[in-house]
Amino acid sequence: MDQRISFVTLAVTDLDATRRFYVDGLGWHPELDVPGEVLMFRTGEHLVLSLWDRDHFAEEVGEPTMTGIAPITLAHNLATKEEVDGVLALAREAGADPVSDAVQRDWGGYTGYFGDPDGYRWEVAYNPGDIGRLVLPD
Repeated sequence: MDQRISFVTLAVTDLDATRRFYVDGLGWHPELDVPGEVLMFRTGEHLVLSLWDRDHFAEEVGEPTMTGIAPITLAHNLATKEEVDGVLALAREAGADPVSDAVQRDWGGYTGYFGDPDGYRWEVAYNPGDIGRLVLPD
């Protein structure tokens, strides 16, 4: 088996609110948009983020059972600290809640977080190490 991830799929409670946040607020462009069912965004060379209506998700995968903050973060890494601050400001303008300002971390990075309409947490990060450079676009 190849060592890779092709899709990240998240169940969402209100697909219209999710569309407004990602498309209208953050300016993302969907690769697939099926109203009432799913939104898919190409988020990397071979990676798609699929935001699936919760009821459709439950029919195929099973009923999600989590409450509170999901024990997962999605990350958007950038080449500079200034870009991190800019993305966090854009998320705030798009209605993200909560948004935590970026801070310098003990491990050398600079990161902040925002929540999407379903509370999924996005880390916005500048990581000066080798692993941080590995995930930046060419």
